[in-house]
Amino acid sequence: MQRTDLIVLAVDDDMINLKLLKSVLKKSGHVKEVIEAKNGSDAIGVLKGRDDIDLILLDIVMPIMNGIEMLKVVRADENLRQLPIIVLTTDETKKNEALESGANGFLMKPIRSDDLKKKMETVIV
Repeated sequence: MQRTDLIVLAVDDDMINLKLLKSVLKKSGHVKEVIEAKNGSDAIGVLKGRDDIDLILLDIVMPIMNGIEMLKVVRADENLRQLPIIVLTTDETKKNEALESGANGFLMKPIRSDDLKKKMETVIV
């Protein structure tokens, strides 16, 4: 992954997780901006307002609209369908459902920065 200008949308209802993710992403040297959203519904709003997002990091268990529901909405939208999405969760039982719903990758929390970097390299061309 040679790019150093990635814009990442991090979706998680836990502010501590968002801050940790933002810190890991900024330290990676590949990410220019991290946009935060508290749930799938907020994230869809962000996606509708911006066309420069390169990657979504998505929690599954959230209020209002969970990660699986958001995946289905994004994959059904012609303009958003190609966006790479990595699901981050503590619930391993959701892995198949997430991948079947269109996730490009899956990582268990707590996220280790090396794992996240490797996974990002596999989904971003």
